[in-house]
Amino acid sequence: MVHADKQEVLSHNFSFLFNLTYLVQFNFSYTRSFDTLGLEKNKNSSDVSRFVLLGLSSSWELQLFLFFTFLLIYVVIVLGNLLIVMVVQADAHLFQSPMYYFLSHLSFIDLCLSCVAVPKMLGDFLQKEKTISFSGCLAQVFFLHFLGASEMFLLTVMAYDRYVAICNPLHYLTIMNNHLRLQLVFGCWCGGFIHSITQVMIVIQLPFCGPNELDNFYCDVPQVVKLACMDTYLVEVLMVSNSGILSLVCFLVLLFSYALILITLRTHLHRGRSKALSTCASHLTVVSLIFVPCVFIYLRPFCTFSVDKVVSVFYTVITPMLNPLIYTLRNADMKQAIEKLRKKQVASHCFAKG
Repeated sequence: MVHADKQEVLSHNFSFLFNLTYLVQFNFSYTRSFDTLGLEKNKNSSDVSRFVLLGLSSSWELQLFLFFTFLLIYVVIVLGNLLIVMVVQADAHLFQSPMYYFLSHLSFIDLCLSCVAVPKMLGDFLQKEKTISFSGCLAQVFFLHFLGASEMFLLTVMAYDRYVAICNPLHYLTIMNNHLRLQLVFGCWCGGFIHSITQVMIVIQLPFCGPNELDNFYCDVPQVVKLACMDTYLVEVLMVSNSGILSLVCFLVLLFSYALILITLRTHLHRGRSKALSTCASHLTVVSLIFVPCVFIYLRPFCTFSVDKVVSVFYTVITPMLNPLIYTLRNADMKQAIEKLRKKQVASHCFAKG
């Protein structure tokens, strides 16, 4: 039965990836002929074919130190999040649990999110000229917002999952069945795609004629929009209302959900309270690490602050590293599953040698 459920989930994931690839191709071809806000896309109207990334520092010594620091962090991100995905997929008990199923998707998103900006940043630390092509910049904008919005929706779903588990435990498995959790995850990815494609559809129409310096280590909407050769006030309002309001609304929904959970834990639930509080504390920590930087960056006019790059580092690098540490070090089920997987690998290795 477990094997059949796994096959159903895996086949659903493969079909989703196929459909998502088709949607990406369709939407990018569609945006070539789409005129957003009356701005016409003309290849000859833009003199900017690439952008210069100012990066985190101009000091060679500091850049060398940052290279090794972020290289170590990147290795931790990849290994930590990959470990969570593998453990959940390998452990039948965790795979059948909606919470750990959502956690594996969260780790996969963090893994992909770090791969969008960090490898480019590491390469730029060792180069004198830090440039990125216009198409490469658009790709970074698309995938950062696609993965970032998907993560926000997924965290909201995880809050709903904890609410049902704690406030309605007798009907938890009936409500959070395999069909519903597949629909919720599919909705998170689709919501992230829709959000991201609207960002790209607006940015791709803007004329750029110089300057071309982005005061960051990756391409993001606020910095790119300010380089457009036109009045971008309306575009900035649309961007803020899209990304900023999305971040704020999801954050408020999450806080409201966890407030209800804490009230339930305080007034009704006595057995297993410490474990439930530990789980909620882990989730709230992750939520704060993700949403506070996003609200700070996107829910305000596109003016530049010196702290913006630090906040960007926190969102794209530090948070994906902390997530697996928070969920594994504070979670007994994950630690037991990791130990079980380790023993299984050791036993299979000894059997192969014998």
